[in-house]
Amino acid sequence: MAKRKRVALYLRVSTDEQTTENQRLELEAVAECSGWEVVEVYEDHGISGATGRDKRPALDKLMQDATRRKFDVVAAWSIDRLGRSVHTVSAIMAELEALGIGQFYQQQAIDSMTPSGKAMVQMCLVFSELERGMMQERIKAGLARAKANGTKSGKAIGRPKVSEAVEKAIMAARAEGKGIRKIAREVGVGTGTVQRLVGAAVA
Repeated sequence: MAKRKRVALYLRVSTDEQTTENQRLELEAVAECSGWEVVEVYEDHGISGATGRDKRPALDKLMQDATRRKFDVVAAWSIDRLGRSVHTVSAIMAELEALGIGQFYQQQAIDSMTPSGKAMVQMCLVFSELERGMMQERIKAGLARAKANGTKSGKAIGRPKVSEAVEKAIMAARAEGKGIRKIAREVGVGTGTVQRLVGAAVA
């Protein structure tokens, strides 16, 4: 006789006015039909899915117990119970996949213990990785455009330059042997600005 799979249920609602009872009942019914043994229920009540794993004690405990192999399957009412952030959800799914823990999501009818369900989970991970890559490319492209526009308009990207008069005052004070802090105080700029100009002059 095959050993019954141990399943952990993850339940979450965003506000204190909501209840996880319906999620629990549906998942318990699935477990019974599938012949799974519910060994633990992890519940984050009144916690938004936009918060990270470190702000959701039940989810964090579930992932810790997953590494200890306290169960074989994690079941949730919907993928969005894991979180609202693509990065957060994909990280959780990837970690469970790497640990060999099965995943079941009721609303999406995804069961990673079946060939089609496993493919669906892997597709979710591929698309999330693609989205991260595209986001990084957009950031790089935006920085390149900003740099090009700054060059064309004659404006440097980075720290604003001080006026020529201020720069001359700094160099004159330094020539008199005054210290960095004193010069900065007298001229009205930061010590970092004085150090940068004096260092550039020495170089």
